Amino acid sequence: MKERDIIIRPLLSEKSYADIATKKYVFVVDKNSNKTEIKLAIEKLFDVQVESVNTVNCRGKLKRMGRNEGFTPNYKKAIVQLKADSKTIEFFDSLS
Repeated sequence: MKERDIIIRPLLSEKSYADIATKKYVFVVDKNSNKTEIKLAIEKLFDVQVESVNTVNCRGKLKRMGRNEGFTPNYKKAIVQLKADSKTIEFFDSLS
């Protein structure tokens, strides 16, 4: 699996914005990827050093549109902590 297939997109929320200052970033990743694959993909894509990766499987929420109801898709998110001596990810520099 390629690095661009593992890392789908960054997850931007109030909580993830607060963690940018401590070099902690949140990404939506492929559901079948593991922590080692995520770590290698982040290191190769952004040229940084990863200290740890935590993953969370998020279930879709029930949404209603009138009398019809369904679930939003399930997804997996990865919280990536960079090493203290590593550089930051340039994409997030403009956000903080």
